[in-house]
Amino acid sequence: MYAGEHVSNNPERPAIIMASSGEIVSYRVFDEKTNQVAHFLRDSGLQRLDHYAIFMENNSQYLVCCGAGERSGLYFTCINSYLKADELAFILNNSESKVLITSREKLPIVRQALTLCPNIRVCLVIGATSLNAQILSYEQTIDNYPKTPIADEYLGTPMQYSSGTTGQPKGVLRPLEAVLPSQPLALATFLSDIWLYRKDMVYLSPAPLYHSAPQMAVALTIRQGGTCVIMERFDAEQYLALIGEYRVSHTQLVPTMFSRLLKLSDDIKNHADLSSLEVVVHAAAPCPVPTKQAMIDWWGPIIHEYYGATEGLGFATLNSREWLRHKGSVGKVVLGKLHILDANRNTTAAGEAGEIWFETANPFSYFNNPKKTRESQSADGAMSTVGDIGYVKDGYLYLTDRLSFMIISGGVNIYPQETENLLIVHAKVFDAAVFGVPNEELGEEVKAVVQVMPEFADEIGLEAELLAYCHLHLSRQKCPRSIDFTPQLPRLPTGKLYKKTLKDSYWVGHMYSIRQ
Repeated sequence: MYAGEHVSNNPERPAIIMASSGEIVSYRVFDEKTNQVAHFLRDSGLQRLDHYAIFMENNSQYLVCCGAGERSGLYFTCINSYLKADELAFILNNSESKVLITSREKLPIVRQALTLCPNIRVCLVIGATSLNAQILSYEQTIDNYPKTPIADEYLGTPMQYSSGTTGQPKGVLRPLEAVLPSQPLALATFLSDIWLYRKDMVYLSPAPLYHSAPQMAVALTIRQGGTCVIMERFDAEQYLALIGEYRVSHTQLVPTMFSRLLKLSDDIKNHADLSSLEVVVHAAAPCPVPTKQAMIDWWGPIIHEYYGATEGLGFATLNSREWLRHKGSVGKVVLGKLHILDANRNTTAAGEAGEIWFETANPFSYFNNPKKTRESQSADGAMSTVGDIGYVKDGYLYLTDRLSFMIISGGVNIYPQETENLLIVHAKVFDAAVFGVPNEELGEEVKAVVQVMPEFADEIGLEAELLAYCHLHLSRQKCPRSIDFTPQLPRLPTGKLYKKTLKDSYWVGHMYSIRQ
């Protein structure tokens, strides 16, 4: 998020546009504000390689607060804005953050968390007045600092935390050299080339800015001198309208967003102006084949997929034309050396699923968590994994599921992602989760929990219809034995399903091994 030469070349060009309010932050203002926040951080005692945190909803100052760290050699942690006070406190303490930046909307949660966080020296609150010596107004405080760069600028970077959907979130720490902020990390340059970023692009960001993928995307857009259109929250109909309104050229989505878009009315879809779109990127979860096929049919062969993790172990990618020849694949590996290993860490046969390991392309560790770092690595430290399952066919990688979500039923290993993907594309299903629940004879059995499209919420016989649908398309062991219905599944705005909490509710009073 370093504005660089674009400040002098095109100072009034919008760096940020907030989608709902229309608020604009120009490159001149963006540069001035990042400098002011950087001065504040130095004044608060933060030196290169220190840590601070950001906890708030998408707003016009979010990227400013990130950009300040990127030009002052700091690690900044953007925290899931939906966390509760104790979860927030865990990350603040674990990350060793000394400063917290938040918003008036999140202040009640923050005040609870701060009672558990003795190392937070000061908390800036956007849109609020100062409350005491620790909790200060962002606007009133920042305005007191110079708009020029600090004397000792260095490149900083995010220290993102894993989503915590399968266990306690972990901070991913990457080594950071003492270089100027004009020199981006090698990974950033690599992704800019892969995603076909260019000068003067317009990027539409529909996702929470606390997540690593959208954060990298907007950071690269600003380094290109482009404009970031930031949605406060994803709404499928508004998203389509924004593409035409701002002549959006680039965007990044997750498969659940594809599903929401496809389930809009034909009238809305047919009237959308998509003529400016050049590159659509998606990742974060396996995409059902019918969903992606429908998106390519609608938007054309401009959809690029990638597979990677916050840890940066390796990277696979493919474009639409490749995917049409290898449907369901997440691409060829272009960064890191891939290994597919069985439970004994032996190489699997060609085409056989196993755990995905990489000879790590980018060194990392889990901050303040040496145990989890060791668990993610091979004995010699040469390879690492995040617990995904997949296989390789014709040189292309296919994902099966997460190891932690595997169901062991009667000794048979079942990966529920395929069943979830099938249910989600059913016309009457809005969302679905599939996991293992207790079975005295088999150990576990397959359970589905479904969120129904509103117009079918009261339909009688829907469970039987969906079970028959599964049996028509899947082998018997992959089919749910029963389906429960819920008004809302716990899916994060990043597209990830918070399955652990849902699954745990079915295991109360039972014993099972939580694989995480």
